[in-house]
Amino acid sequence: MSIYKQRLKEFEEALSEEELDFEKFRKLCFNGIPDTNGYRALCWKLLLGYLSPKRSSWSETLGQKRKLYSQFVNEMVVPPGQDKAECVDHPLSEGPDSAWSTFFKDNEFLLQIDKDVRRLYPDISFFQQPTEFPCDLVVNSKGERRLHQRVVPSVFSSANVERKGLGMTKINLITKRSVENYEAMDEGQEAHWEVVQRILFIYAKLNPGQGYVQGMNEIIGPIYYIMASDPSAEQRENAEADTFFCFTALMSEIRDFFIKTLDDSEGGIKFMMAKLTNMVKEKAPEIHQKLKEQELYPQYYSFRWLTLLLSQEFSLPDVVRIWDTVFADDNRFDFLIDVCCSMIVSLEDQILNNDFASNVKLLQNYPPTDINLILSKAVELRL
Repeated sequence: MSIYKQRLKEFEEALSEEELDFEKFRKLCFNGIPDTNGYRALCWKLLLGYLSPKRSSWSETLGQKRKLYSQFVNEMVVPPGQDKAECVDHPLSEGPDSAWSTFFKDNEFLLQIDKDVRRLYPDISFFQQPTEFPCDLVVNSKGERRLHQRVVPSVFSSANVERKGLGMTKINLITKRSVENYEAMDEGQEAHWEVVQRILFIYAKLNPGQGYVQGMNEIIGPIYYIMASDPSAEQRENAEADTFFCFTALMSEIRDFFIKTLDDSEGGIKFMMAKLTNMVKEKAPEIHQKLKEQELYPQYYSFRWLTLLLSQEFSLPDVVRIWDTVFADDNRFDFLIDVCCSMIVSLEDQILNNDFASNVKLLQNYPPTDINLILSKAVELRL
């Protein structure tokens, strides 16, 4: 029996148990999850805590959560005056209870979401393609609930996760960009990016203290891609709801990355960058000294690496493989630091021989590499 078939059998056996041995299951996922049979989508739901280890609860949990998400869509993606109740609110009202006031405030962050999702993973065509299961509540609403129709396309820079206070400039953050924005589908159809837009909009509405921050689109992209690519039609049909709850679960763990006031807290982005710097100092002192001498500070490159879980540094298949291991690790964000350290150590010869400008370019545009070698080195470094 081939190694791959043996791994498929191991996953089949693990996922068929009435109650998963979660520690054993994590170790199995740590080495990568097979693409076939919808295993990755199911495993991510388990690893992110959307589903419990008890198999008998899965059907009920999914049913309840998917029904709840439908209610979110029905209640939150509705312009004032479009519901059946009589509308007594005035569009110019600025009162705290004004639906129109809320509508216009929503449009402020919706504008940012719209431009971000329109260029999500431009190297593949997936997000531009129509979903086979458009949301009936939206596509049959005669355009009243189509979020992209609320905003007027504008020209913006394509910097992601741009925040003041860390000494970064836009040029440090620009990586991938599409030549042009994705187009919306005709009435009755939806592109995958339109679905992602709606998920992010609802998330921002439900989390007003955090709202939407640039870069969240890069976090949700791989999750939605996996859920919407499930071989099961039933699972694909519910990819939007499942993505919302998986994304929400993941954001509950990394929300500190996106809140500037928590940068210095344990789990905040400055704290994480400091841990990476200390690890490089311990594992590769020559590299650490070189970067220190060049004043090439971690915020020039690792801010984006850590905040976006490496989603902009590698191709989507490689990102998905990295996330298998990160999600499966007990101390998942410690392992993320291990992976980042591995990336730096793997470029040792180039870093030690480069000048400042060349190293900035090298670390901000990580060269193509075998991701399995990076992961193997990360495991080696943590020992």
